[in-house]
Amino acid sequence: MEYSYMTDPGKVRDHNEDSVIIIENRNKEILLAVADGMGGHHAGEVASSIAISHIGKRFKELSSVGNKEDAIHWLQETVSEVNVLIYKHTIEHPESKGMGTTLVTCILTPDFLLFGNIGDSSGFAMRKGKIHKITTDHTLVNLLVKSGELTEEEAKEHPRKNVLMKALGATTTVDMDIFDVEPDVDAVMLCSDGVTNMLDFEQIEKVLNEDLTTEQKVSKMIQKCNNRGGNDNISVAYLSKGGSAK
Repeated sequence: MEYSYMTDPGKVRDHNEDSVIIIENRNKEILLAVADGMGGHHAGEVASSIAISHIGKRFKELSSVGNKEDAIHWLQETVSEVNVLIYKHTIEHPESKGMGTTLVTCILTPDFLLFGNIGDSSGFAMRKGKIHKITTDHTLVNLLVKSGELTEEEAKEHPRKNVLMKALGATTTVDMDIFDVEPDVDAVMLCSDGVTNMLDFEQIEKVLNEDLTTEQKVSKMIQKCNNRGGNDNISVAYLSKGGSAK
């Protein structure tokens, strides 16, 4: 088991509103998480930092997340806590009104693999050299694609493609989508939309299949996003279980 994570401001933004973490608890269970903050006056940085620091601290304190049902309950409860913390911050700091963050997370144990997400940061699983997107983006254009009003190609160029329908901190309550995935994967990857807006799935797959260390793969992914314009903050969390996706 090898993992690496990295965040980069990109080539256009003057500060980084993303936060990212990979952490193990006392039972060697692993949590990956990426948050992409939003809001003026650097409020996005605060929102994503609150999300990642809280979920990381809570996970680190656990001896074990327990069985799959326990883990789902823990994830829902912890994300609700994060949502309240961010919402309270906006009440106490009026200048940060409108701040919020996406969150995509993954819990990996020997017995199960769970993904959870709010917003448009993405979670992928990799099997036999092929990546599979697990999460669903909570965006306006994704709703329009599902309803048949936009094609996938039209959605990529839509002027409102970054409009979120769901984010942490926007309302007093929030529901995270949770995905139960067969744990026999070769690797998992989480990223902010600074990656998926710059690279298509084939390009991501190509980097992950190269004969590089996990750290080199993450670094190369960020470099490729910057080479293509780097018009947003870029964050990647990648874990390889060994084998073909080393």
